[in-house]
Amino acid sequence: MDIEGYVRRCLKKGISEDKIIEDGFKRVVEIKETDDEWAKRFLGAVLEEVKTTEKYHDSKDNALKYILDCPNSGITMGKMGVGSRGQGDFFVHREIARIIESTKQKTEVDSTDQDDAGVVRAKAEHVVVAIDGTHSRLSDFPFLAGFHVARAALRDVYVMGADAVALISDIHLADDGDVSKIFDYTSGICAVSEAVSVPLVAGSTLRVGGDMVLGDRMVSAVGAIGVIEKGEPTARKRAEVGDVILMTEGSGGGTISTTALYYGMFDVIGETINVDFLKACKSLIENDLLKYVHVMTDVTNGGLRGDAYEISNTAKVSLEIIKEDVYSLINPKVLKMLEELNIDPLGVSIDSLLIIAPNENSAEIMEKTGAKKIGIVKEGNTSYLITKEGKTEPLIPKFREAAYTPVKKIIGEQKPDDFEEMKEKVKKTCDMAIEKKNYIVNDIIKKD
Repeated sequence: MDIEGYVRRCLKKGISEDKIIEDGFKRVVEIKETDDEWAKRFLGAVLEEVKTTEKYHDSKDNALKYILDCPNSGITMGKMGVGSRGQGDFFVHREIARIIESTKQKTEVDSTDQDDAGVVRAKAEHVVVAIDGTHSRLSDFPFLAGFHVARAALRDVYVMGADAVALISDIHLADDGDVSKIFDYTSGICAVSEAVSVPLVAGSTLRVGGDMVLGDRMVSAVGAIGVIEKGEPTARKRAEVGDVILMTEGSGGGTISTTALYYGMFDVIGETINVDFLKACKSLIENDLLKYVHVMTDVTNGGLRGDAYEISNTAKVSLEIIKEDVYSLINPKVLKMLEELNIDPLGVSIDSLLIIAPNENSAEIMEKTGAKKIGIVKEGNTSYLITKEGKTEPLIPKFREAAYTPVKKIIGEQKPDDFEEMKEKVKKTCDMAIEKKNYIVNDIIKKD
């Protein structure tokens, strides 16, 4: 069941809010093991979120409305036969190719040729591949979804020290979804693609669950492929004691856009529409500065708390970071929104570029990227935050990233009491999956 889709449909039909909650919570408890009170609170939060996002229609910011509005063709995925590999499906894919056509300057074979795979020329010592899923709460705002997921996939390639050469896309739209969502989503991807001259070369378009899932939910992903012509990847394990920690300004991406949408702070969304992160990475490549960089990462999933924790664990070092310096590098509008909503700026994706490099090379790196120094790498295995008063706080993630929507605040950030037991159960099923794989490979495939 798509809770958000259910609420949106009910509101459009003029069904009262009390009726939506009264009927909706029963559906929730049928599917999810929870009590009635929690289910009602959950439905109420979703209802408030949906009502809030709909207020953007009243905004006087025409550019914002142009980005968020998805034109409606009146033709659904099921009716058009998208994903069913017939005439309707082929037609839609040729229309998708028309959107992508302007990104094909560097391709040998791409989606306009209607082949299943794309081809670009590349000379490389390493090939770097990443894939990112679209933010789940941007299903009703497909252009924004496509823009931010394309940017996210490219980020992951660039921070490994690679030059991106191609993008690929996958979109699944439920049976009742309007076909126009595919085009709006693809348009968002291609806006990033054109801005940084990385072509979108291939993709897949299907329905969520085929005929079995009703509604208009969109789930999608974008993959990026990059190459390292010479040198080594800038992986997290390369951080060294004595290195300095640099960071560029972060304006947020899909997460910050979602927060702004579901709290009605629509003016913040425009701050996220940029490719500054990608330009900073390209500048490092073009100015031959990657050879000085030990680590690059994007301050995204779990925020700086998550990144610092992972780097400390992987490289066996301690990151000491000045809190005030970090806050000065968060876009002022974004920071103001997070503080007003009591959302931890260090526990949420702000989309900054984090660079760890030797001190003697830091000045040139900062000049070419706009980054500033926020800390230093020391001996140890735990990262710390240094406050303005000189106090030291462990910089560690919570069980979940900072709750950045009303619904997430209900779900909470705290670790379940039976977490260790949960880990054992999950580990057991992973062991079973490995056993199955080994059986298929060794007893069936190799046997033949």
